[in-house]
Amino acid sequence: MYRFAKAALNLSGQSARQVALRQKSDLSPEFHAKYGLPLLIAGVTFCTAVWAYVSTSTGITWNLSPVGKVQPKPWQEE
Repeated sequence: MYRFAKAALNLSGQSARQVALRQKSDLSPEFHAKYGLPLLIAGVTFCTAVWAYVSTSTGITWNLSPVGKVQPKPWQEE
């Protein structure tokens, strides 16, 4: 990180190119073309499965709206 900050302060084009070369990603465009859609589908499937399990099997009370479900008790005079 020190080298990056030092090179960023140096305003010459050569040092900027060196930093860009060092910081280059190892992932090529072929990786995204080959695995992008399957990874997206797998992620959506996983998240959907986890939320389906959490919402149905764990017994969490979700505090849904009581409108129309809660009725007032009849008035009782003492």
